[in-house]
Amino acid sequence: MQSNQNINSDVIDIALLEEMYERFKKEPNRFDHAWRVFFQNFEGKNQVNNRPRQAGEKISGLEKLYACLEAYRRYGHFHADMNPISFLRLAPPRSLPSENESIEMQLPAVSPDQWIAAARLIYCGPVGFECWGLYDQSLEKWILDYIENHFFQNKLSVEQQKKILHYLNRSELFEVFLHTKYPGQKRFSIEGAETLIPMLALFLDSCEQSSVEEVVFGMAHRGRLNVLINILEKSTKAVFAEFDEAAYSDIDEGMGDVKYHKGFYKHTLPVKLTLCPNPSHLESVNCVVEGQVRSKQLLLGDQERAKVIPVLIHGDASIAGQGIVYETLQLSRLSGYTTGGTIHIVINNQIGFTTLPKDLQSTHYCTDIAKAFGLPIFHVNAEDPENCARVMLLAFEIRQKFHSDVFIDLICYRKYGHNESDEPAFTQPHEYKIIKAKKPIRELYRDFLIQENIVSHEDIENLEREFHSGLNADLNALKQGKMEEKKSPRPVSNHFKEVVTGVDSQILKELAEQFSRIPENFSLHPKIANLVKERLLMASGDKPVDWGMAETLAYATLLTEGMNVRLSGQDSERGTFSHRHALWVDQNEERDYFPLAHLSEDSGLFEAINSPLSEMSVLGFEYGYSVAMPNGLTIWEAQFGDFCNSAQVIIDQYIASGEQKWDQKANLVLYLPHGYEGQGPEHSSARMERFLTLAGQDNMFIVNPTTPAQLFHLLRRHMKTPITKPLVVFTPKGLLRHPLSVSPLSEFSTGKFQTIIDDAAHPKQATKIVLCSGRFYYDLWNQRAKLKQETTVALIRVEQLYPLNKEAIEKMISSYRAAKEYIWAQEEPSNMGAWTYIAPHLNSLVPSHEMLFVGRERSASPATGFHSRHDFEHANLLKQVFE
Repeated sequence: MQSNQNINSDVIDIALLEEMYERFKKEPNRFDHAWRVFFQNFEGKNQVNNRPRQAGEKISGLEKLYACLEAYRRYGHFHADMNPISFLRLAPPRSLPSENESIEMQLPAVSPDQWIAAARLIYCGPVGFECWGLYDQSLEKWILDYIENHFFQNKLSVEQQKKILHYLNRSELFEVFLHTKYPGQKRFSIEGAETLIPMLALFLDSCEQSSVEEVVFGMAHRGRLNVLINILEKSTKAVFAEFDEAAYSDIDEGMGDVKYHKGFYKHTLPVKLTLCPNPSHLESVNCVVEGQVRSKQLLLGDQERAKVIPVLIHGDASIAGQGIVYETLQLSRLSGYTTGGTIHIVINNQIGFTTLPKDLQSTHYCTDIAKAFGLPIFHVNAEDPENCARVMLLAFEIRQKFHSDVFIDLICYRKYGHNESDEPAFTQPHEYKIIKAKKPIRELYRDFLIQENIVSHEDIENLEREFHSGLNADLNALKQGKMEEKKSPRPVSNHFKEVVTGVDSQILKELAEQFSRIPENFSLHPKIANLVKERLLMASGDKPVDWGMAETLAYATLLTEGMNVRLSGQDSERGTFSHRHALWVDQNEERDYFPLAHLSEDSGLFEAINSPLSEMSVLGFEYGYSVAMPNGLTIWEAQFGDFCNSAQVIIDQYIASGEQKWDQKANLVLYLPHGYEGQGPEHSSARMERFLTLAGQDNMFIVNPTTPAQLFHLLRRHMKTPITKPLVVFTPKGLLRHPLSVSPLSEFSTGKFQTIIDDAAHPKQATKIVLCSGRFYYDLWNQRAKLKQETTVALIRVEQLYPLNKEAIEKMISSYRAAKEYIWAQEEPSNMGAWTYIAPHLNSLVPSHEMLFVGRERSASPATGFHSRHDFEHANLLKQVFE
């Protein structure tokens, strides 16, 4: 075993060179000519007595020595012994000296050859260190000192060695047991990478000793079941039941997910553990984990970000190939998203399904993405458990001390194919000949410990017998009776039950005065100063309330009731359409001021955050944040609604189906600006039809509000209702300043959110009933007034599209007894918007009539790019409705 290799790095005393260099800068004349030349060249001067180096002039031995040491630090990892299935040995990079090269010079205590030999042992040994050129120079200096003076000297204790063997035993024996009892079933075995389990076990020991309170894991399929059993201590009986689905009883059709996607929670002291559920979009969970961790840190008051730690376990193909890895890393140092550093472990099987690295990545290592962020990377051999464990403990220390992300490349192999029913020899025959001939890692390390007299054969046999008998006992118990799924029955909720959301007008006025107060010596932009005055008029009832004010009042009331409010998105502090102004910036000193963060000392935390130009990572982050923050209002805002299509994986796999698949609840709010106003294909539609297609089993609320008061009550209802669901809001653009789209202050005190809004005039003799949703209502209202058809045409707004309040619609429609024609009118093409979703419902409510459709023709593109054509189409829609 490589673990027995004794590496003495004491001779590489880089600190000595650095100390001498500092002395040289103060008193250069005290050094002889050779040292002066060396240090002058070290400074990059390459000169003696202020003259450039002459052609053919020899480089000094000291210069060669420093260059060699730097070369080993930079490039030694290319020649490290870290691949358990390598059959093509990499040649040393040209930057490294050959083993026969010598340097003639004199240094105190040791010869240059000893320095070079020690460097070769460290940097071309059992671990590949990539720790040069880091973003944080203090971290780089600390790591290099640790590697060269401590890493190989810090031996594991006998207790730790026994623990490694214990977890290798559990890891392999569990996989062998499943392979025997459930042959051919997919489980994505960890075999070939079993070292991951003792690495995590020793890491958790360190967490416990360091007062860490929780670790949140995100990982793909490979090894997931093993982590669930051996790290999170999920019962083996529960896992066996998932293999034997007949053991479950009373499971609703369509519920649940495959066993290697499921999450698990071990919320027992001293360290709580969470493994987040993850779909087959392997790296998508990364941002979700980071969001959960950020939320948990806030709840614990963990300002140092040392009590809750994220750990992401990647696959080699997915980390190299999926862009969400980069997007999530981009969040790591941003103040609104940082979690204080993440430990990344790559289970590097050196293959992706059937594809080899040469066809998977353009980089040398699958972990090279970390170099873009200047992060330390450690490459370790899975057949060297002790050095893997040392690196894991080092990664934890780095994370806690420097709050940096750290990458561990666990180079291993995959014993079977992509899954256990796959035949890998079809495409990698030579590689799998090598793998089939290998001894398991457990046996290699067992033999090593026996040889070192640390354990005996009898100890090993007892361990294996005890674990194996426990597995058999659980399996037999399962076969003897049904395994009842431990889930509480899903409550039947009334999604239309009235929720009290009004707030007394005096309270609203006082809140407005508080968030309109300008700090002393603060130079506010004149336009925002005018906005503040207007908002005070709105709060006093002297002016109707607009959208920006209604939104601010909703946040203020919730904050003063003790709830946290977090709003995140591109340009969300000001608002894409300059309506919000949650952030004020001093015009002289550029100081930031968030008025809603200064309501009172006992108010909830208010955060408005400008996100990076990424939809998927930020939406996933906010989803994870909301999962762990059920009593806070968490909002993700798209710059334009259709930009959410860049985050479709998060919407499909988490927001829409997370509760149904994993019983994972979230109350995330999505703000999606929507409306056809001639801005082209990418700035018109928030793709309403996609959300309505995803709607089922009351999985979320989908709302298209038309008044500021509706938004106010909607947000307050969302936080006051006991129902925890995501909320999709199609927010306005042009309506933000539309003269008709305002609300009197009285509606904020006495009103409530209305799923359906009847025509305010309620023309009883109306012969035509037009149902619509969103901003198009105001165009219809104006056209009706222009044509003087107020008594013959009734306009009904469907504000909540899902769940659809059919009872309220039916009651409203039936009140118009003279009606002869029913129309659904929308701006979107017929294959988009709400039509295909709502048509069957509306037709069932008016069985004696056909529900007519008015909207744009079926189209591949959401909207035209020509404003003149938009105007023509818009006029034609209005004509069709009222002709």
